[in-house]
Amino acid sequence: MSIFMAAFLGLVQGITEFLPISSSGHLSIFQNLFSLEYDAGEHLLFDVLLHLGTLAAVFVFYWKDIRAMAVDTVSFVSGKGAEGGEDGRLKPSVRLLFLIAVATVPLVVVLPFHSAVEGLMGNTAFIAFALIVTGTLLYVSGKLAEGRRNEKTASLADALVVGAAQAVAVIPGLSRSGTTITVGLSRGFKREFAVRFSFLLSIPAILGSTLVTLIKAIVQGGIQWANLPAYIIGMIVAGVVGYFALVLIKKLILSGDSFSKFAYYCWGAGALALILSLFIG
Repeated sequence: MSIFMAAFLGLVQGITEFLPISSSGHLSIFQNLFSLEYDAGEHLLFDVLLHLGTLAAVFVFYWKDIRAMAVDTVSFVSGKGAEGGEDGRLKPSVRLLFLIAVATVPLVVVLPFHSAVEGLMGNTAFIAFALIVTGTLLYVSGKLAEGRRNEKTASLADALVVGAAQAVAVIPGLSRSGTTITVGLSRGFKREFAVRFSFLLSIPAILGSTLVTLIKAIVQGGIQWANLPAYIIGMIVAGVVGYFALVLIKKLILSGDSFSKFAYYCWGAGALALILSLFIG
C-alpha cells in the first residue's frame, strides 16, 4: 500500500466516521467503483489502526466525560460514594456509563451476522440505497423537536432503543452516528446529549469491531508488516481529521443547526453511487 493511498483512506475514515454520512459506506463505494488497489483482506491491520485513530479522537474530545465516568464508577464500586445529591441518585457520570453499557448489549446480538454484513460491502447498489435511507433519517432528525432528557433522566428503555439502532447501523451505508442521534432525538433527548451519547457509545462499538478484525488478521495472516509506515500515517490522518470532525459537529449543535443539511449530501451521494454502479460496479 502506498503512503498516498493510506493517507487518502485515513482522510475518508476520519471525515465519515463521525459526520453522519457512513464511513463504511464511503470506503466501500470508493473501493468498489474506482478499483482502488486496496484489498481489505490483505490489510486487516490497517483497518484496525484506522479505527484506533478515530477512537483516539473520541477519547481526546470527550476526555472529561470519560475520566469522570471512570473515576466516579471506581468510587461507586469501592463504596466511597456514588450519590450525586441529596436525593440519593447516582452521579450523572456513573449513570451515563450504565446507560452506555445497556445500549451496547444489542451489538452482541448481531455478532453472528458479522460475515453476512461484510458481504454487503461489495454491493455498491445496496450501499447507495442505504445512504439514501441515511439521508431520510437525517432529514427527519431536523424536524424533531428538542427534548429534555439527558444522562440524569434518560431511561434504560431509551438506552436499549438507541442501542438497537446502533446494531442495525452496522449495515454499510447506514450512518451509525446519524441513526443513533436521530433515534435519540425521537426518544426525547436534548440535542447536545443525543450527540454526546452517540459518540461515547461508539467507544465500545469501535473497540469490539477492532478486536474482531484484529483476531481475523492474526488468524488469516492479514498483517503486512512492510506496510506498517503507511498504516501509521493513515491512522494519524484518521485521528486528526476525526477530531476536527467532532469539533465541527459540536459547533453545529451549539449554533442550533441540525443534521438535516447532511441529508442532501447523503441523497446526492447515494443517487450518484447508484447510477455509477450501473456503469462501473
